Amino acid sequence: MKVLIADDEPLARERLARLITALPGYEPLPASAANGQEALQLIAEQQPDIVLLDIRMPGMDGLQAAARLCEMADAPAVIFCTAHGEYALDAFAVSAVGYLLKPVRSEDLAEALAKAQKLNRMQLCSLGRVNGQGETMQARSHISARTRKGVELIPIDEVLYFIADHKYVTLRHTDGEVLLDEPLKALEDEFGDYFVRIHRNALVARHRIERLQRSSIGHFQLQLKGLPEEALTVSRRHVPGLRKLMGQL
Repeated sequence: MKVLIADDEPLARERLARLITALPGYEPLPASAANGQEALQLIAEQQPDIVLLDIRMPGMDGLQAAARLCEMADAPAVIFCTAHGEYALDAFAVSAVGYLLKPVRSEDLAEALAKAQKLNRMQLCSLGRVNGQGETMQARSHISARTRKGVELIPIDEVLYFIADHKYVTLRHTDGEVLLDEPLKALEDEFGDYFVRIHRNALVARHRIERLQRSSIGHFQLQLKGLPEEALTVSRRHVPGLRKLMGQL
């Protein structure tokens, strides 16, 4: 198993490389990364099986790099190595398979690497709807979006709706909106248990549905909890299914 080390401290990289070399079945890559951007470049070039990723690094940090890996179809497993325990929840939000506190102990590293090896390379962020063996994989708990702030991770339970407009999809969430370059159909396939289609270009969160109403000119509109000033258009063909769903909520 090829292992990439990403840490902004040279001594930390050297120590991790020695620990990995001492473990049978694992090989540290000759090149290592000092920040998230370098890690992404080396991952694309070297295709490691596992990445040991520090969280606090200059420029793109480890959490941002892991969020970018969510967009890769063949991502390596990620194990975070950090001196800061408060990032544990953020790390597992991007489906890291391990979280090691510095100074890393050899036995803890061996255990994390073994777990990463069992989970396989497609596990990160449950990216691939279906893996190489044709087995259905778990839907993501967060969606990553590139914004002017960097990479934002939006929890699925905070998403209000998706609306497609040409080649982009607008994701509206409780704190604003972002643009995605994921097809609406792929989002529906992955998150069908959480969202319902109300129009050919719109999916809404089931648990946010408040009421269905008709406008003064006879169009059907849907009101969502948390959006009192905004009503979404419902196409006539989706009204019967929506009414049935609302009767079950």
